[in-house]
Amino acid sequence: MERKTAKDFDPELLILFDAYVHGAVDRRGFLDRARMFAVGGVTAGMLLDSLSPKFAEAQQVPKDDKRLKIEWVTYPSPQGSSVTKGYLVRPANATGKLPGILVVHENRGLNPHIEDIARRLALDGFMAFAPDALAPLGGYPGDEDKARELFPKLEQPKSREDFVAAAAYLKGRADCTGHVGAVGFCYGGSIVNMLATRIPDLAGAVPFYGGQPTAEEAAKIKSPLLIQYAGNDTRVNAGWPDYEKALKAANVKYETFIYPNVEHGFNNDTTPRYDAGAAKLAWERTVAFFKKNVT
Repeated sequence: MERKTAKDFDPELLILFDAYVHGAVDRRGFLDRARMFAVGGVTAGMLLDSLSPKFAEAQQVPKDDKRLKIEWVTYPSPQGSSVTKGYLVRPANATGKLPGILVVHENRGLNPHIEDIARRLALDGFMAFAPDALAPLGGYPGDEDKARELFPKLEQPKSREDFVAAAAYLKGRADCTGHVGAVGFCYGGSIVNMLATRIPDLAGAVPFYGGQPTAEEAAKIKSPLLIQYAGNDTRVNAGWPDYEKALKAANVKYETFIYPNVEHGFNNDTTPRYDAGAAKLAWERTVAFFKKNVT
């Protein structure tokens, strides 16, 4: 069966799905409102299933890839959740120290897609570390709806400290060069923007369609930024003009790409919002940015 893309869905349905993904509409609310788009024997439930992630189909790097060394590790977060955990991936044949990349998930916790992103980065020669914000609540539950229900129960100030602590943990590992970058998506993009304001020696930050910090916080950024937005993502993009103004005022080194005619989540290859062309280009830019700045 040919894989569906965003162009196969009504734009208003995509907006409704975005609201569902980000908690503005619950499952029942989505299904009730999606019925107007259900035609030709298609039900609202079928539409939701079509738009939802297909992790196994999209996996690029197998979990048991022999080129990689993969483990779950715990790390301290004294200002956050005390002790939490993440997914650590390294090239199996690495002989020296590796630069580190923190990988920050979307608003459902550390799901299989983000684990796959970490494995991809490891194959590019980095030590990738993907913390799970849901670890204090038992970890990613294996179900996107359950994860979405859990996420609002997190204490976000503590979660932010957990990510700051994760960067410190990665930087301090004996097998890390001490140079750490960060990439994140949606919620994770917002966290990466936050990390850039909190960590003066962050070697490079790549937020994908992430919410922006205040101008006051943006003025603290010292690390270079590669900022990536989806052209159709009016919700997140509304904050970009003020962010750009603040970055310019603070003389922050940044580059921004807004990919035309693609949806929020375009890099996530598990859903129809994925755009292969934009994702390929954005990821090539991401890896090149890290290879230049995080060594």
